Amino acid sequence: MPILAQVTAFVAALIHVGFFYLESVAFTRPNVWPRFGLRSQDQADTVRPMAFNQGFYNLFLAAGILGGLVLIATAHVPAGRAIILFACGCMVGAGVVLIVTDRALVRAALLQLVPPALAIALAYLF
Repeated sequence: MPILAQVTAFVAALIHVGFFYLESVAFTRPNVWPRFGLRSQDQADTVRPMAFNQGFYNLFLAAGILGGLVLIATAHVPAGRAIILFACGCMVGAGVVLIVTDRALVRAALLQLVPPALAIALAYLF
């Protein structure tokens, strides 16, 4: 797998670790609520269980990419590449679902889907 594709996949993983942090660690902070369209503690408390779970989905996708990168680094290139492409594909799919669900979230969706889509493209172009 080309190094540029690996670097781009790594960036996608870092972004998803950031999503995990916002959704599962910092979600109860009032300054985080607006990122999710929330305006009150009551709204945050209602959405918190779903956001907590969603954060872990993002963390697991990031872990898939990181595990794939470790496999590539230890000479297990086909397995590592497959895991990275699967995790990136899931990230792209989730971004598309976000756009379809709420057009107001296009910016967030693009942040979620562009790096992994680029990693997939780079993996096949080179």
